[in-house]
Amino acid sequence: MIIRKGTPNDMPAVLDLIKELAIFEKEPEAVVVTVDDLIRDGFAENPLFHTFVAEVNSEIIGIALYYYRYSTWKGKTIHLEDLIVKEDKRGTGAGFALYSEIIRQGKRDKVRRIEWNVLDWNTPAINFYKKSGARVLDDWLVAQMDENGINEFLKK
Repeated sequence: MIIRKGTPNDMPAVLDLIKELAIFEKEPEAVVVTVDDLIRDGFAENPLFHTFVAEVNSEIIGIALYYYRYSTWKGKTIHLEDLIVKEDKRGTGAGFALYSEIIRQGKRDKVRRIEWNVLDWNTPAINFYKKSGARVLDDWLVAQMDENGINEFLKK
């Protein structure tokens, strides 16, 4: 297994994994991003995100997609948007390898926090994160406004 930075050529496989995650998270119709979006947004002069891929025999079996945020309390942080391993490749160590690479990236970048979201019903992931030393906060709720919400708000 090789863990490496993602390239524009990897984006079709990345999109396939994103779609697989959407199915797992019971929202298969939610993915509207395209390969062209991923290439434009991830590989421009000022990329909006970065990726690591797990590759076995020239097949991408997992990804970690992250970006930088700024905390008014901590300064520069990393937000791990998605950590995805193909369903039939789970248990191979790919998820742990990608997770470890994100933590190493945080150390290289001297960030003061790495953060991510996990669904409250994803008990295996929650247990994994807790066992690794992460705190899973239950007193913070995620707030989001989708495209429809944005449009409705601006009509007021």
